[in-house]
Amino acid sequence: MPALLEPDTPFPPLDDALEDPPGLLAVGADLSVERLRAAYAHGAFPWYLPGEPILWWSPDPRMVLFTDRFSPSHSLRKKLRQVERDPAIEVRVDTAFDDVMRACAAPRSDERPATWITLPMQRAYRLWHRHGQVHSVETWIDGELMGGLYGVSLGRMFYGESMFTRVADGSKIALAYLVRFLRRHGVEMIDCQQDTRHLASLGGTTIARAQFQQLIVKFTRMPELPWRSGRLRHDGEIVDLDAPHAAADPG
Repeated sequence: MPALLEPDTPFPPLDDALEDPPGLLAVGADLSVERLRAAYAHGAFPWYLPGEPILWWSPDPRMVLFTDRFSPSHSLRKKLRQVERDPAIEVRVDTAFDDVMRACAAPRSDERPATWITLPMQRAYRLWHRHGQVHSVETWIDGELMGGLYGVSLGRMFYGESMFTRVADGSKIALAYLVRFLRRHGVEMIDCQQDTRHLASLGGTTIARAQFQQLIVKFTRMPELPWRSGRLRHDGEIVDLDAPHAAADPG
């Protein structure tokens, strides 16, 4: 049986996670900022469907993306060069967090209408965003939000949560620019939680849960990143929205 969490119960060791269902660590507690922060620093995350109790997971192996191994396809590289030249396409940080969460929570198909990004989850991560440790990276085209992602930032560690796109490569552009920002500030790894072909195609890989825990203990104790709302340039710097565009950006 997974551990049953009361409000003041700490998370059990990750080695206590079940093999069936694989990675289930604990059940219960709440989605307070304090509980969520403790979970991510420990190596766990919440994932549950409407009508279920809060379930906390720590899969083994763990899918991660090392930022120096990000491997965009030839077509995505071409698109990224276009973004650098085209002022109609912008990548922004934290200018539409609520909209990004709603888009990520929207049903992906008629066959799978339910979402794990439930209303309580949305409220919890919006509150955490206001505390400064959850952020959105957004792809804007002609002033319209067309793709993006959100995730948790603790120290020099970033935990990717969800992505959405309304145009081809909209979410991948946001991810590529996020990687540039993270590399600029010495972040080595993005947690991707689950092993997917999509992430593997971009350079994602799996590591053992024990190795993952060792790395996050190291990274989450480092200084926080200089997040702020603004436009994210291709060199990984966040600037004001009215700052000069690509033609004037340093290469």
